[in-house]
Amino acid sequence: MGVQISRLAPKTEIDLETLSGKKIAVDAYNILFQFLSIIRQRYTGEPLRDSKGGITSHLSGVFYRNIKLLESGIKPIFVIDGEPPDFKMKVLRERQKIRDKNKIKWEEAVEKGEKEKIMTYAQGALKVTVDMVGEARKLLEAMGIPCIEAPSEGEAQASLLVRKGDAYAVGSQDIDSLLFASPKMVRNLSITGK
Repeated sequence: MGVQISRLAPKTEIDLETLSGKKIAVDAYNILFQFLSIIRQRYTGEPLRDSKGGITSHLSGVFYRNIKLLESGIKPIFVIDGEPPDFKMKVLRERQKIRDKNKIKWEEAVEKGEKEKIMTYAQGALKVTVDMVGEARKLLEAMGIPCIEAPSEGEAQASLLVRKGDAYAVGSQDIDSLLFASPKMVRNLSITGK
């Protein structure tokens, strides 16, 4: 939900090998959103697609990122959001309105050839769908990576796994995980090795 608490959380850069042998509870929606956002065609902002037109950016990201994590000895556990809490419904409706506006602006930017605006609006128009989550889950399970469906917020469930000792840290870009009392969090968990 975008709370600004990063100044309260000390940062330390670590090598991927530091996490070898450890379980990381990954916020699935957060990582899928990241892949959908960055794995896009440069000049149109379009995501990767299969031969039938289905979006596959999230699957490409999930596959390659997790291959690297597994090769590094990291054991990801993907935590999928369940039903959003009632208090979040208004926020979700507002986000949809923003996505709708960004979709129109994206199409206009493509028409006008405004390359600097295309990616910004394309990223602002994206949404992680139920189908995308299901596709990612199927791929993850085929890779031997466990998936857990949270009763509600994925970050809350991931944080609980860490607090109970079932995982070493939460893996997410969203610092909100700390609000759910996760004692450890890994941000920027990527294939670059840091």
